[in-house]
Amino acid sequence: MTEAFIYDHVRTPRGRGKSDGALHEVPTVELAATALRALRDRNGLDTHLVDDVVLGCVDPVGEAGGDVARSAVFAAGYGDHVPGIQINRFCASGLDAVNFGSAQILAGQHDMIVAGGVESMSRVGIGASGGAWPMDPDVAIPAWFMPQGVSADLIATKYGFSRDDVDAYAVESQRRAAASWAAGAFDRSVVPVRDVNGITILGRDEHMRPGTDMQSLGALKPSFVMMGEMGGFDAVAVQAHPDVERVEHVHHAGNSSGIVDGAGAVLIGNAEAGAAAGLKPRARIRAFANIGSDPALMLTGPVDVTEKVLKRSGMTIADIDLFEVNEAFAAVVLRFQQAFGLDGDKVNVAGGAIALGHPLGATGAMILGTVLDELERRDLNTALVTLCIGAGMGTATIIERV
Repeated sequence: MTEAFIYDHVRTPRGRGKSDGALHEVPTVELAATALRALRDRNGLDTHLVDDVVLGCVDPVGEAGGDVARSAVFAAGYGDHVPGIQINRFCASGLDAVNFGSAQILAGQHDMIVAGGVESMSRVGIGASGGAWPMDPDVAIPAWFMPQGVSADLIATKYGFSRDDVDAYAVESQRRAAASWAAGAFDRSVVPVRDVNGITILGRDEHMRPGTDMQSLGALKPSFVMMGEMGGFDAVAVQAHPDVERVEHVHHAGNSSGIVDGAGAVLIGNAEAGAAAGLKPRARIRAFANIGSDPALMLTGPVDVTEKVLKRSGMTIADIDLFEVNEAFAAVVLRFQQAFGLDGDKVNVAGGAIALGHPLGATGAMILGTVLDELERRDLNTALVTLCIGAGMGTATIIERV
């Protein structure tokens, strides 16, 4: 049976997703092209071997619209023989791009794929693409629509996570991210973004705050009180989950994912394509799955989809050495650990989106690469990558070192 192997991965640094962020001057297409060029150049890849480029992008409008993957192919100099497609499953788009590409290889229809994602959150604002989910009552009402931060606070309330719990998790994320950079853990995978003169614009993740401690986080006010109380979304939460008397608001900017710009790319192929390119596989795609989950809790999809992908693969939670659970909000990861009885030393070992940032369409591909690097650094074998998703969904992928 055909297998899908990961041959390499790269990502840009994550730049602050604001007008004063280092990557604000870089168009979305160029961010994506930076990752594509790096993947080609460091592997000496003949792009005639590439059957498709699949990129996630959550707000594919304006400069990021019009099939940003195909545009990035041209900008990266892959040539007009390489097609491209943009996909969107909100925060899991980058991981789903990997899964979509892998599925084509597993089906025997393609031999080699570049998959990943891009998001310039400073240039194309979050939510710029609109949609029926938050706006159309016929969709919003049955979906128990509420802002994600209110859902995160509902999770914390329902499953017993205090303000100290979520703040302590955030402090540890910052510590792990800083330690990973100091140890050179990201040196192999992060490629600098340069201007037209070859001068480095950004070579290191920009969102980190390594000096974060419980005292500094304790000074921050919860971010979603007004949305919940004045906006009426606390009432929606309680109506959806009447076992919760009231929503305790515990999340703020310091224990939620950072808004950033960035891109990532993963090179996937079958054994024959890898041999033709003179490459050795680093890991295989063992299994992947998607699921719909409680739309009011919204962000507990990683628990549900992990149960599904483990069952489909004939594995148990004990078979997984490392986990990457996107840190959309601290309570998301705490609930995942609680549900499976996991120690924190196996989850997000290099830090996560609270410290590093969450470039929506790219994050899934980025954290897949991070956990592969960590498997190699620690001489471990299997990893599970999962992300929560807006409107109540989950995506998960299991990889295994070769």
